[in-house]
Amino acid sequence: MSIKKQFLKSKPVCKVTFKLSKEEANGAGKVNLVGDFNGWNESADELKPLKDGSFSASVELETGRDYQFRYLANGTSWINDPEADGFTGSGMGDSENAVIKL
Repeated sequence: MSIKKQFLKSKPVCKVTFKLSKEEANGAGKVNLVGDFNGWNESADELKPLKDGSFSASVELETGRDYQFRYLANGTSWINDPEADGFTGSGMGDSENAVIKL
């Protein structure tokens, strides 16, 4: 997994690229990026499958904020990104959400 941040000089926005490796996707045919920035919509922000079997998506997020997110594989399995800036309780049992700080 990897998270790449590209801060834009022209506006208070950061282009964030999320990437999930083939191994981390664990055979998933579809992966979505789900977080507070898209209202936790499980069908929004689908990651694009790459030739090497990994998945990637880029989103522009307002700077000066923290965002919670997780990956959803095949609509059933939640995956956290170990390269996130931190983790916080999700309010759903003992699960945690990844946090990205911009």
